Amino acid sequence: MTEKLTQYFKDSYQELMYKVTWPTVAELQSSTAVVFVASLIIALMIALMDQITRLSLQGFYGLFS
Repeated sequence: MTEKLTQYFKDSYQELMYKVTWPTVAELQSSTAVVFVASLIIALMIALMDQITRLSLQGFYGLFS
């Protein structure tokens, strides 16, 4: 059992060090910018939908008061 666990960690280390292709700083910055802009757009869309729903419900409930 211990040998298998030790071998697993050795294999994991070897894979992380020699087989994984890590992104460059420029690639990370580019990806971060894309995620930030997409998150901002989605947040603005949700805020807009929230306002439309709020105003619609206020108008609807205003008919009955």
